[in-house]
Amino acid sequence: MRVVLNAKAGTIHDMGPERVRAIVDEALTRPGTDVEVLVAHGEAIARAISSAERDGYDTVVVGAGDGTVSYAASVFANTEVALGVLPLGTMNMLAYDIGLPRDLAGALDALLKARPMQVDVGLLNGRAFHGVSGVGFFSQMALAREQLRAQRGRVLGWLMALGKAVARSGRISIEVEVAGVREPIEAYAALVTVNAFDAPGWHRSRLDGGLLEVLVAEDRGTLARLKTGAEVLVNAWRDKPGIHAFQARRVTIHARRERAWVATDGEVERERVPLRYAIAPGALKLLVPPAAIQWREHDAQAVT
Repeated sequence: MRVVLNAKAGTIHDMGPERVRAIVDEALTRPGTDVEVLVAHGEAIARAISSAERDGYDTVVVGAGDGTVSYAASVFANTEVALGVLPLGTMNMLAYDIGLPRDLAGALDALLKARPMQVDVGLLNGRAFHGVSGVGFFSQMALAREQLRAQRGRVLGWLMALGKAVARSGRISIEVEVAGVREPIEAYAALVTVNAFDAPGWHRSRLDGGLLEVLVAEDRGTLARLKTGAEVLVNAWRDKPGIHAFQARRVTIHARRERAWVATDGEVERERVPLRYAIAPGALKLLVPPAAIQWREHDAQAVT
């Protein structure tokens, strides 16, 4: 097992890299297991992840935020390498989706009991991601959060980022194409998710549902933008007026530009337009605590 920890993660900054490395090593090392714990910066993180399979590791645990976890998912999709997650970043959407505790000791204990589960990943222009990808307000929110990363206080930081994102976001003319049919929308924001975030607190009830969900908010002026932006942060915008919803295995977003800022799992990149999204069912082997597997299997049986 290779464990890759982001040296800039808040937990490591607060506790110190050597202390965290020792705690992780002691918690995960068991008789007959080979555990390598690396605390890395920048490009060294990507190298440690991308070389793991070649170096003979069949399990890689990433202790970082959603962006680094997303990179790991893109590397290990459609491989036999199992990905484990430690929630050391800001949002940690995937970690919370599978019920990992927020504290390091609790997360390590849950990880020890975890079993591999095949989960879906999304593809944006061919590159894999594990959670969310958005344009308009969402890309501006991610940029604002990056600029305010040093701001102390999570609530204050979010409120400041929300104000910046609302001020910077404008109308975007897009066409959402599903099954060959295009729907034009004058939008304020568009979000594509790997399965629906349909449970309270920005959680998904399924990680293996096999569908993308697309939510598009119409541009209805500044006050409506502020209201929608606040509702987005608490995941309360579903089924509200001016929200268009689509579900499909493939979705293409067209716009009158060659490139657009897109926030994917918290990382903002300039992407070539049109934005071509697809879902890869069961492409990633993810380590999931048994309790999370059990209630997801129960939910799946209830649906069928």
